[in-house]
Amino acid sequence: MWQIHPWLAVGVAASTAATDAVYVMFSAAVASRRRLPAATWSSVWYLLSAFAVISYTRNWVYVCFAALGSWIGAYLSMSFLRRGAAEVDHREPKASR
Repeated sequence: MWQIHPWLAVGVAASTAATDAVYVMFSAAVASRRRLPAATWSSVWYLLSAFAVISYTRNWVYVCFAALGSWIGAYLSMSFLRRGAAEVDHREPKASR
């Protein structure tokens, strides 16, 4: 039976959440064709993913914590992007017909 270390599990979940959030930001930068932000987010993405990958290759149970962190990171970053888009929509004047 595998022993789960709670702080390592939290670290894997947090690392994967941050990784997915950064991946969403990377994808947004690529979609908007911004080279410097896309390159920066890409490098941060790989740095963050290293911790989770190294941790759960030693014990497959941590993959569950990685999946949880992935879900949290993608959800929160999409919420952030959605809120930012809503603020832009409110600031821009509407075209008159």
